[in-house]
Amino acid sequence: MPNKKKERVKEMANSKKIDRTDVDALVEVQVANEIFEGVIKHSKALSMFKRLPNMTSDKTKLRVLDSLPVTYFVDETNNNGRKNITKMAWDKKYINAAELAVIVPIKENDLADSSIDIWAAIKPRLEEALGKKIDNAIFNGVEKPADWRDGLIPSIIAVGAEVNATDNLYSDINDVMVKVETSGYNVTDLLGGVELKGKFRMLLDKNGQPVKGTEIDGLKRSFLDNGAWDSKNSVLVAGDFSQAVYSIRQDITYKVLDQAIIQDPSTGEILYNLAQDDMVALRVTMRLGWEIPNPVNALNETETRFPFASLKPATVIKSAPAKNN
Repeated sequence: MPNKKKERVKEMANSKKIDRTDVDALVEVQVANEIFEGVIKHSKALSMFKRLPNMTSDKTKLRVLDSLPVTYFVDETNNNGRKNITKMAWDKKYINAAELAVIVPIKENDLADSSIDIWAAIKPRLEEALGKKIDNAIFNGVEKPADWRDGLIPSIIAVGAEVNATDNLYSDINDVMVKVETSGYNVTDLLGGVELKGKFRMLLDKNGQPVKGTEIDGLKRSFLDNGAWDSKNSVLVAGDFSQAVYSIRQDITYKVLDQAIIQDPSTGEILYNLAQDDMVALRVTMRLGWEIPNPVNALNETETRFPFASLKPATVIKSAPAKNN
């Protein structure tokens, strides 16, 4: 009898224990796909850029047109009707895949509470975290992988495709668009931070009238609301967003951790000891890369061409404090 009692207690304990299989059941392949789609939605870069086929290795070569063919009229008189020779040159750029990961610690007691939809609470936070990190690296170059190209706005600054802001946003947007157009590209979108919404609502033309029915008024406008827009570097970006491309090397994958120690990646400080804190953690990873091919075109074959331009914030000059007379 004592042995049976011990076995019964052991069975009850095991029935209340939460292990990896319990948590794994929360994250099925379908749910992992939902995370991926959510990340694209929460990342302006991934939702606005052109997606290429998935990468088959960690480096994908892009064939980029470097020079255009030139045609000639046949000179029957001086050249005996001979046809001239021309060439097309191709340069190469690479999309390098980098791994992105996020870890979400979860209390086992929360998982045990069947009245709480843990997954519904976790998924949006995962999407936001991944989307913000991607956008910060792509737009600002912040914490970007070493083998990624420079961020979009730093690249714009490097090629001199900036326009200084004035007190007339309508005129400023036109000047930014001209920068893109002289590079041989058509502007498809305007991108800025959420604070730009109010400025668009008050957008006036040169005559002080609300902008209606113009090309600028009809352009698609997107606003970065995940915290990745740095208004100190740019008021807005205009460009042909089909000229920025990305590719996925590895879709969303997940792993449940139940014995790990989670540390602050910057300081090494231990944040969670999962076994000691009665926690599990969901680790989500994906691998992707991006590039701006920037091929030559009929209007601009120079190295300064670029399919994006930026409106540089006006420098605020602080007035001297008033003197007491």
